Amino acid sequence: MWQLSRLWARIWLLATGMPVTTSGSWPGGDQQYVVVANHVSYLDPIVLFATIPFCFRPLAKYEISKAPLFGFIYARVAILVDRSNAKKKAESVHQLSQAIHRGHSISIYPEGTFNESSEPTKAFYDGAFRLAIEHQIPVLPVLFPDTSRRWHFSHWWKIWPGKNRACVLKPIPTNGMTLEDVKELREYVRTQMDAALLALTSE
Repeated sequence: MWQLSRLWARIWLLATGMPVTTSGSWPGGDQQYVVVANHVSYLDPIVLFATIPFCFRPLAKYEISKAPLFGFIYARVAILVDRSNAKKKAESVHQLSQAIHRGHSISIYPEGTFNESSEPTKAFYDGAFRLAIEHQIPVLPVLFPDTSRRWHFSHWWKIWPGKNRACVLKPIPTNGMTLEDVKELREYVRTQMDAALLALTSE
């Protein structure tokens, strides 16, 4: 199903005039990652699937499962979270942990929802970084500097074809970290992502 999602995402992006170019290098090998990405557009999950070359389980809002076609496919790959229900939110975290135990990478938007601020990213939640430390796997930041210009969250019915980049930053190891380091890791990753986003959006 992951391969089907990846194929569909690539075809859809080509058909809509928004093919993705990737800068930076995807790490090789069998290493697992907690992939974290900025979130500014409905396009982000599609670009995520089109660009990540290894199998992963994304955390996604329950509402996205209602999207025509892609929602049906996505719901069978993603771990869906109902943010209005505390019990179900806790269950989704458990499912992410189980996915890591089974050998999968996972992806999370650490901002939790669309960034509507004037900052490159909004404040991050702890979840992604807590999972990375608990399982001692690296955090892999990925940036989408153009998706808000292609399909802005405030205009779900409007799509503007054009440049669409994905930028892969260097993995950030968590070896030897404890849960006391969650805040430091979270802020370090955000600093790295903010600096890279500012550079990319000025090009």
